[in-house]
Amino acid sequence: MTPIRQLSVALIGAALLAAASPASAQDKLKLTIGQRGNWDTAIAQLGSKAGIFKKHNLELELLYTSGSGETLQPVIAGSADLGLAVGTQGAMSAFAKGAPVRIVGAQATGAADYWYAKASSPIKTLQDTKGRTIAFSTQGSSTQAIVRAFIDEFKLTARPMATGNPAATLTAVMTDQVDVGWASPPFGLKEIDANQIRIVARATDSALVRGQTVRVIVANADGLAKRKDAIVRFMDAYRETIEYMYGSNPQVIKDYAEFVGAPEATAKRVRDEFFPKTLVDPDKISGLDALVKEAVTLKFIDKPLTEQQLKELIQIPPRK
Repeated sequence: MTPIRQLSVALIGAALLAAASPASAQDKLKLTIGQRGNWDTAIAQLGSKAGIFKKHNLELELLYTSGSGETLQPVIAGSADLGLAVGTQGAMSAFAKGAPVRIVGAQATGAADYWYAKASSPIKTLQDTKGRTIAFSTQGSSTQAIVRAFIDEFKLTARPMATGNPAATLTAVMTDQVDVGWASPPFGLKEIDANQIRIVARATDSALVRGQTVRVIVANADGLAKRKDAIVRFMDAYRETIEYMYGSNPQVIKDYAEFVGAPEATAKRVRDEFFPKTLVDPDKISGLDALVKEAVTLKFIDKPLTEQQLKELIQIPPRK
C-alpha cells in the first residue's frame, strides 16, 4: 500500500470513529410541555433557538399540550422522555398510584397564573363566585391545584371546570360557558388593556401557593435509568438557558416575541413583571412538606408520601 493510500485509509478510519463517537452525536429527547407561549414554558424553545441544547449534544422535539394531564400521560407511557410544567401534586398522585414518574427538576416556584371574568360580569373577587364556575386547565394540573386551594382557603362554593388552554378558556368565558377563566401572561394582557376582561385573582393570592413549587419537570423512571446522561445534560442546558434568558442579550426578547407573536415591549414586560428568575429555578422543590400535606387535603393522594418515597420520586441532577 502506498503512503498516500495508507494516509487516506487512516483518515477515513478516523472519520468513521468520530462519527460513531457518542460525544459527537446528538441525543434526541422528546418533550411534552404544558401551555405553549408562557415565559416559563419557553425555556426549551429559547434554548434550542440559541443553540444551547445543541452545544450539549441534544436535539429536542417539542410537543405542546393544554395542561398537566396531557403532558404527563406520554411520559408515563414512555412515548416522551420528559414532561415540563407538570403540576407537582399531579406528579405525586401519579407516583402514589404506581406510575413510573420521577421529578428531575422544579419548573415553577410560585405562579404567574391569574383568574379573570368578563368586564361586564358582576364578579370582581373570588368571594363573588358563589355558585359560579371557575376554570382550570386539565385534571392533575397546577391550575386545578390552585383552584382547589382557592376553594379550600377562602371557603368558596364555586364549581371547578376543566377548560383546556388559555385560548379555549377565553372563548368559554366570552361565550358564558364558564364564569371565571384562567390564563398566564402574555395571554390575556391585550384583553385586560382593552378592558374586555378583569383580573379576579392571582395564583399568589393563596398562601398555599406562594413560595411553593407548583410545577415540575418529570421523566419516565425507566427512561431516566437508561438515558440518565442525556437527561443530566438536558438539565445542564436548561440551567444555562435560564441564565441566558435573564441576561443582557436582547436576542432572547426578540426570539420570545417572535415565538408568541407579540411586540417586543410586551415580551419584555412578561419577563420583567410576571416571571422573576427565582420562579424558574430548577434546583429545589420548595415547600415540599406543605405540598405533601395539601396533596392529601386536596385529595390528590390518599396519605402522605414517606421520606423514602419522596427520595425515590425526586431525583434532581446536581448543578455542576
